[in-house]
Amino acid sequence: MGDTDHTMSQPAASRPPVILWLRRELRLADNPALAAAVASGHPVLPVFVLDETAPAAWAPGGASRWWLHHSLAALGAELAARGAPLLLRRGRYDQVIPALAAEVGAAAVHAGLPTEPWARAALRRVHAALGGRLRTHLTTLAFAPTEIRTQAGTPYGVYSPFARACLARVAETGGLPAPPLAAPARLEAAPSPPGDRLADWGLLPARPDWAGGLRAAWMPGEAGAAARLERFRHAGLAQYAARRDLPGVAGTSMLSPHLAWGEVSVSQVWHATAGGAKFIGELLWREFAAHLLWHHPALPEAPLREAFAAMPWRDDAADLRAWQRGRTGIPIVDAGMRQLWRTGWMHNRVRMIAASFLVKHLMLPWQHGEAWFWDTLADADLAQNSASWQWVAGSGADAAPYFRIFNPVLQGRKFDPDGAYVRAWVPELARLPDRWLHAPWDAPEDVLAQAGVLLGRDYPRPLVDLAAGRQRALDAFAALPRVA
Repeated sequence: MGDTDHTMSQPAASRPPVILWLRRELRLADNPALAAAVASGHPVLPVFVLDETAPAAWAPGGASRWWLHHSLAALGAELAARGAPLLLRRGRYDQVIPALAAEVGAAAVHAGLPTEPWARAALRRVHAALGGRLRTHLTTLAFAPTEIRTQAGTPYGVYSPFARACLARVAETGGLPAPPLAAPARLEAAPSPPGDRLADWGLLPARPDWAGGLRAAWMPGEAGAAARLERFRHAGLAQYAARRDLPGVAGTSMLSPHLAWGEVSVSQVWHATAGGAKFIGELLWREFAAHLLWHHPALPEAPLREAFAAMPWRDDAADLRAWQRGRTGIPIVDAGMRQLWRTGWMHNRVRMIAASFLVKHLMLPWQHGEAWFWDTLADADLAQNSASWQWVAGSGADAAPYFRIFNPVLQGRKFDPDGAYVRAWVPELARLPDRWLHAPWDAPEDVLAQAGVLLGRDYPRPLVDLAAGRQRALDAFAALPRVA
């Protein structure tokens, strides 16, 4: 008889528990850490630790805290229904987890593998305290950050060959990622020591309550993730390649916050959408961003291409504030920034347009935009946020060429041709004809008057002349060493 069978034959009271340490895998289905804890044959004690000692710049933003509250509430209810209530503790990972393991006499601690640099450092300290009792599992990615390497054994720095290597690994293994695991119907609970009340953590906004748009747009939690995935599989996947860049239609999965918090696994999404090559490519970009952050821990703060440290960025608080609030005078940019502020999410095509406008037309540091997205995105993910901002800025791995500067007017006309997106989020321009909607400053005075628009009063004039802003950026980039 194996160890597991022998352990399970012992009375529950005589078996030490195993701790399931949850961070960003807030689900029961297809959770390798949970599956391993259950398979151990020991009673399971699920715990979530609110560690607020991350670097100040990367403390969870308001939208993330809102999402986390509701996700933990949903997870706690699901765990309680299966017999194992979720324990909440507040404090440093490297103090709370070892202390809890000692408090309950834990046989092991099962945890996911983090990618954030400070969380990895904390995990190493927990390992030093617990030794072999700490078992880590790949819970948020399909591929371990060290698994995919070039033929020379080095990390990848360009997305396309990385993606090809991932797909080759899938072909080699005949089914990676593995088929998703079902959620356990019942959990054998360990006696739970005292914990915190979720309401006492203050994750929800105090007055004024700015989260109405988030409540209207989202249902955090595993059930919400499953419903959105099923809806996309049936109603969106077939048209994803054709509609993914059109912000005025429901053409994307909108799974990003659920993936960011681990309410659905990459394996679940991969298997549900296996027929959509374009969509799988987006999952692989997510894997690539994690790969970059793992191998370049300074990615959120410093340019990967060292020459960009000399970029003569502007310091203009008024321009930054106008961009943050969707008051730049560029309709497609403003629509995106208002959607972000209201819902905690922005369409991916518009994210690129808005980011390009900030760092290239306004010449403001990409770190400013990265910080704003971090604070306002419900899907804030350090790896994706930093990798994507560096891509737009031209300073990162697999970066867009420095001379690729999105023209927001042309982008708006191409991807929002009927103006549905701009009219939804910039209603003061709603009566403008399509011809002028994306460049209202070019509209004749009588057209503006008929639409009820007085530039400078009803809608701002552009912060910068687009042609002049583009040339200013090109001149600055060309002057950088080894960039021109």
